[in-house]
Amino acid sequence: MALTDLNSNLLLLLRWIHILAGITWIGHLYFFNFVNVPFQAVLEKEVKPKVNPALLGRALWWFRWGAMVTFVIGLVLFLIKYGIVGEATGLLKDEAGNITGRAQWIMFGMLLGTIMWFNVWFIIWPAQKQILTWIKSGQTPPEMPALAKRALFFSRTNTYLSGPMLFGMIAPNNYGAFSLGTVVIVSAVGAVVIWGLIKMSHKVGQDI
Repeated sequence: MALTDLNSNLLLLLRWIHILAGITWIGHLYFFNFVNVPFQAVLEKEVKPKVNPALLGRALWWFRWGAMVTFVIGLVLFLIKYGIVGEATGLLKDEAGNITGRAQWIMFGMLLGTIMWFNVWFIIWPAQKQILTWIKSGQTPPEMPALAKRALFFSRTNTYLSGPMLFGMIAPNNYGAFSLGTVVIVSAVGAVVIWGLIKMSHKVGQDI
């Protein structure tokens, strides 16, 4: 690819940003679920007002904006490659007018990614923002535990969705046709792996 090939270089730049932002987003998602949740369980109550606003405030900033950049750039990439360019290259539809397997895998990954993005911005972040506000002011209102459980539930949901979502993004380079059977198997295997990691997260690192 020559540096003068504007279209190819633009797509490469967008993919690069998309992947960097995705690593930031999913990396923080795993940090919250595999590191922070067990850490909060053993952190002394008196220490939380000193530690959590500074630590979680920063982590949540990278978390939510990583999600936003991943979502927006991913949407732009899809519109360029499968919308504008895809009509001419055949990436979106085959000769019979059917959506290609490649496009179906990407759209599957996009659907799960969109659900995860929505959960971050409209459920997890608002809940965590309110919780951090209460912690900073030294308040522990009765609705705080329920709000924390709500944020954790949707954070866990995103963690379980991350496996099949990532598979959908890489599958086009390995599978020609979209397969519901493969989706079910991947989702089941991913769920078992994530469940195992969550269980393991409460035990690891204590012997250092």
